[in-house]
Amino acid sequence: MMRFTYLLLFIAGCLQLIAQNKMTPDLLWQLGRVSPVGLTKDGKSVIYTVSTPSVENNNFSRQSYVIPVTGGTASAVSDYKDLLKDKNLSPDGTMELFHKAVQVKNFVGKDIHKDMPQSNVYIYESLDYRHWDSWNDGTYNHVFVKHAGGSDSEATDILLNQAFNCPQKPFGGDEDYVWSPDSRSIIYVCKKKFGTESAISTNTDLYQYHLETGETTNLTRSNPGYDTHPMFSVNGELAWLRMARDGYEADKNDIIVRKNGGDMNITGHWDGTVNSFIWSNDGKKFYFTAPVDGTIQLFEADFPGNTKKMPVIQQITKGEFDITGIVGQTGDLLIVTRTDLNHAAEIYSYNLKNKSWNQLTKVNDPIYSKLMLSKVEKKYINATDGKKILTYVIFPPDYEEGKKYPTLLYCQGGPQSALTQFYSFRWNLQLMAAQGYIVVAPNRRGMPGHGVEWNEQISKDWGGQVMKDYLSAIDQIAREPYVNRSLLGAVGASYGGYSVFQLAGIHEGRFRSFIAHNGVFNTQSMYGTTEEMFFVNWDFGGPYWDKKNELTQKLTLISILSNMYKNGTLRFLFSRVAGITECP
Repeated sequence: MMRFTYLLLFIAGCLQLIAQNKMTPDLLWQLGRVSPVGLTKDGKSVIYTVSTPSVENNNFSRQSYVIPVTGGTASAVSDYKDLLKDKNLSPDGTMELFHKAVQVKNFVGKDIHKDMPQSNVYIYESLDYRHWDSWNDGTYNHVFVKHAGGSDSEATDILLNQAFNCPQKPFGGDEDYVWSPDSRSIIYVCKKKFGTESAISTNTDLYQYHLETGETTNLTRSNPGYDTHPMFSVNGELAWLRMARDGYEADKNDIIVRKNGGDMNITGHWDGTVNSFIWSNDGKKFYFTAPVDGTIQLFEADFPGNTKKMPVIQQITKGEFDITGIVGQTGDLLIVTRTDLNHAAEIYSYNLKNKSWNQLTKVNDPIYSKLMLSKVEKKYINATDGKKILTYVIFPPDYEEGKKYPTLLYCQGGPQSALTQFYSFRWNLQLMAAQGYIVVAPNRRGMPGHGVEWNEQISKDWGGQVMKDYLSAIDQIAREPYVNRSLLGAVGASYGGYSVFQLAGIHEGRFRSFIAHNGVFNTQSMYGTTEEMFFVNWDFGGPYWDKKNELTQKLTLISILSNMYKNGTLRFLFSRVAGITECP
């Protein structure tokens, strides 16, 4: 009996040791990345894929599964095409849509100079020569329509061989086009501008291509900003997402409905911005996701039809998690993906009647069950202008009361990206904390989820109130007993990297370390090398060489270095590089 007792104690001790694992970079890359494909035709199951990266092979392995919407055991499937409703098949089943890249312009040397077939130079006469990480090689995404089951070679290019993209580059997909309920037309998203005109504008529109006549109608000509994500209700009403201002990529995103020739802004009166939406199955309301108070939640908005009644909007989920996407509705269930700061995305069902959750996929539970997870606290910091800054504090998973920890100020990029209960495979706050750090992550000015005014405050003020917000957050948290005030650092990427550079110039001795990943360090250089000119024009107020534009003078590298020199940071860096032990 004693021997058996010792055996049980030994097993319990081993299990406890197993459970003491902390997140590591290698372990993070072993997690399965769950991506929903959609609901099956009968609405009884969810199809999803799980991708896992291989460092050795420099690729991803991918497996497909189907699981009942009520929960249960997932089954692997090799081909799920016949299980899904094909959105690209016309409602009457006679025609189908697809898209592919089409050579429209000649920008490559060998295409321009036929007598030089080895020429691989690119020749441009205007902007729009590159988008993100891809050169414009003269090919454009185009939508084609053909008879169901017919040959692609007999398909019709509905963009008429024009130098415009649908789906939009670089991230658009078949959500950029949809059939009309009567199968007689196609609605598609396109920015019908070319070259420099395209680079300075966000004005995408919804276009209607009529199959019988071949004519195209601009449905949203009156709106100068983004019009995207067209979607029809079961009753035939067209809805889409709209941003009102041209050039402002982070503008308030609203749901618009067109009925009987008139447009209704469903969310215009609501102080927030929509991430994504779906129609309810009966066409009487919308379900949408939106950032709110450091999370992303589900909302519901009714569709009052042609009346002048103001649509009622209500938040229908609450909790410390993010709803990262809506897969669809089946009966009383909404199928969604969900994350939090300690867990990667999994698929859940949410019961609209009894407000209950059911986790359908548990791909990463075997790994998380063996991990110590970080405690996450939500605090509200006093800003210098009297407003409150929601701030997440993430603790090391093996946190000990009474111990002081080195502390990192996490600076979010964007600059108008929400800082919520996200789970990233690049900038992972769980992973940072697991290395023995307190992580301070403030929802500083410029982030959605705290009202439109808060969201817009960062434009043309990159180095202003937002920097005060960062310093307010780190100063208040640094007074906590668990923070080692002599070991503070600041980390961030993109605009977060810019923030780190700025803080290095103004921190007045607060920080011991700065880590900036692909941070903006020279706004003049950024302006001259950015392909999406609408972004820098909006956020910087225009070209830096425009003498009327005083803003860019405040954002330049010179001003940052000047501040760093004044507080001694720059002299310290120079002295370290030169091998001098004392600062002059």
